[in-house]
Amino acid sequence: MINPDFIRDNSQILKDSQRSRGESEAVVDEYLKHDEMWRKLTVEVDGLRAGQKIMSKEIGNLKVAQKQGNTPDIDNKLSVLTIKATDISNKIAEITKLQDTTKAQADKAMLAISNIVQSDAPVGDESDFKVLETIGTPRDFQNEGFKPKDHVEIGNELKLIDLERGSKVSGSRFYYLINDGALLELALVNFAMDIAQDFGFIPVIPPALVKPEAMEGTGFLGQAAENVYRIEQDDLYLVGTSEVPLAAMHMDEILNNAELPIKYAGYSPCYRREAGSHGKDTRGIFRVHWFDKVEMFIFAESKDAEKLHQQLLEIEKTILTKLELPFRVIDVATGDLGSSAARKYDCEAWIPSANEYRELTSTSNCTEFQARRLKIRTRVGGKIAYVSTLNGTLLAVTRTIVALLENHQQKDGSVNIPVALRPYLKNRTSLKI
Repeated sequence: MINPDFIRDNSQILKDSQRSRGESEAVVDEYLKHDEMWRKLTVEVDGLRAGQKIMSKEIGNLKVAQKQGNTPDIDNKLSVLTIKATDISNKIAEITKLQDTTKAQADKAMLAISNIVQSDAPVGDESDFKVLETIGTPRDFQNEGFKPKDHVEIGNELKLIDLERGSKVSGSRFYYLINDGALLELALVNFAMDIAQDFGFIPVIPPALVKPEAMEGTGFLGQAAENVYRIEQDDLYLVGTSEVPLAAMHMDEILNNAELPIKYAGYSPCYRREAGSHGKDTRGIFRVHWFDKVEMFIFAESKDAEKLHQQLLEIEKTILTKLELPFRVIDVATGDLGSSAARKYDCEAWIPSANEYRELTSTSNCTEFQARRLKIRTRVGGKIAYVSTLNGTLLAVTRTIVALLENHQQKDGSVNIPVALRPYLKNRTSLKI
């Protein structure tokens, strides 16, 4: 949610931001129209209530005088005032009803306005990202004398992944991790959690089912709603990322400023319908309906948000470097940000079977957008202020397993385990039959 005062005073900035996202500019004017009407009605009803208060006092005085018999024609005056008071009450009720309707229309328009993109974010659609840096070099498998296998072949040969039974039990885009595949997930999660704690993050295992206000507050019931699983009978949602329960953890709270920034690392299952991705990444476990993830989340003073955003990116780069994966960092274009993010960076690992870089992690600065919706504030200089929220993927398990298996495969069919991960797998150096 954007500060209403900012929209009123800077509507063109909002329109430019919406346009750069490829979203409707008209919702800004729609909001301003209903907001102006609501404020006019508020002034009108406040004036009527002030008059009603004065009239009630006059009626009270007349009733006292009536009992004392001091005022001539008192019955007539009381009758006239009582009729006027009734008219005012009816008018207030009428305007209040219109006021509520107008406020609901303004709120609906507000929910359609995405966060303001940062001015230096690259403008365009998904393909208009900017490459900021490339770290590591993809292996030359041809020079090593063999053709690389994809993660499905490796997973089958080493008995790590069972896609056939996953599909039998749950449908397409589901899987079983078995044997060393299951151990690899546990190793990766513990590895990621250790790194998170090294950087001052508090480990959290949050709920994976949340109420509508948590989903709406974080911006996942807007353009992302088609990818959300809803349990209608209980009016609960399965989260697509632990960003949602971590953000909502402090909704309706005033945080102690001395404790900011508050940093959480949440481990949770994530559920995504993957609507609109039919025919895309159907092979293997790169794009699935359920996966586990470790997500970083920060509540901070707004003045520190950009600095902390860079820190989140550095942590993501650290973990990918420790996993010995070649990757690149991109500045995501405005049309691919998601409604809550003002700026987003992705780390894309090289996937040999695809012969391209693919997203493994992302980090977003959501400024005050989510905090305003969730009413998460702090006190700065004696005044109440909204915090900023930031998030970053520390580890998306299935995609990381894909990258590890494909990049570290060997000619003999084994897969080397990165040095940093070995302590979490009983100091083994490779996965093999």
